[in-house]
Amino acid sequence: MTMNYHYYNASSRYEMVVEIANIALDEFKTHHTSRNYTGLVQRYYQLVEEDYGDPRAERFHLMDHPMFTFGLVAIYLSWVLVLGPLFMRDRKPFQLRRTLVIYNAFQVALSGYMFYEHLMAGWLNYNLKCQPVDYSDGPMSKRMLNLCYIYYLSKLTEFADTVFFVLRKKSSQITWLHVYHHSVTPLETWVLVKFLAGGNATFPNLLNNFVHVCMYFYYMMSAMGPEYAKFLWWKKYMTELQIAQFVLCIFHTLRALFSNQCQFSKFISALLLLNASIFFCLFMNFYMQSYKKSKAQQALQQQQQQEKLTAAQEEASKADSNNNNHMEMLTQKLKAH
Repeated sequence: MTMNYHYYNASSRYEMVVEIANIALDEFKTHHTSRNYTGLVQRYYQLVEEDYGDPRAERFHLMDHPMFTFGLVAIYLSWVLVLGPLFMRDRKPFQLRRTLVIYNAFQVALSGYMFYEHLMAGWLNYNLKCQPVDYSDGPMSKRMLNLCYIYYLSKLTEFADTVFFVLRKKSSQITWLHVYHHSVTPLETWVLVKFLAGGNATFPNLLNNFVHVCMYFYYMMSAMGPEYAKFLWWKKYMTELQIAQFVLCIFHTLRALFSNQCQFSKFISALLLLNASIFFCLFMNFYMQSYKKSKAQQALQQQQQQEKLTAAQEEASKADSNNNNHMEMLTQKLKAH
């Protein structure tokens, strides 16, 4: 952590950037001579870890190196894109009803706990305008650090969302947005624990936990059976809640990014802004497509119902006409007799 204070006390940001660039260039020249590019990447990571890594995170599993998390994401993608579909190709879809109810109930409880902890460990007292990371050994900073690690582990458990889709052959649910979200968030939260366990970086987590309480509760009710479908009218509003989450993240990050008084990293604020913007665009695209599709389906259903009604009216009119003709013929026969 010594280097952190050195950079903050540098005479100018320009000198800091020049110093970092020179170090990076020297390392590149050294490793380029031997064509040891793997060693170059490893060396760059060591420099970043030495200068910015939080030594308190070293006691946690999977925090030694990001490759462990990259490996888990690679296994996840292999299952979703290749192994899972091959495994299920000649099999009937699994029902997993009880498993889904239990899993989603667990996620509701876990998300509710983390939402509470985010409030108690910081956000009831944090400054909404700007909150730097507390790297001290105080009880509240340690509580937030532990919470960030639990949050990271929770993102690994969410791989099960897609695993269940594959086992149930719900390929329509495995969208680009879904896979991107579940692949990126474990990497983001690893960085959170390793470098930024607290402050502004945890504001998106607070919102995300609240959204996940609602989302997994919806999934739990949906898994309980069709008799609960009448209580699931609020699916559209779930997506709107997710979009609102990223709008709040964008405004919160912009405030910190363009504030001269905020001591939170401008570079990290820019990354948070980029991430929130990407998710905002993806969710907006998903929402617009789903909403337009829903509107088109409703219009088609109304048109089909109108066509059926018109056809029924025409049939009824023909039947009435035939009945009238038949009655006239009977009347004429009676008069003739």
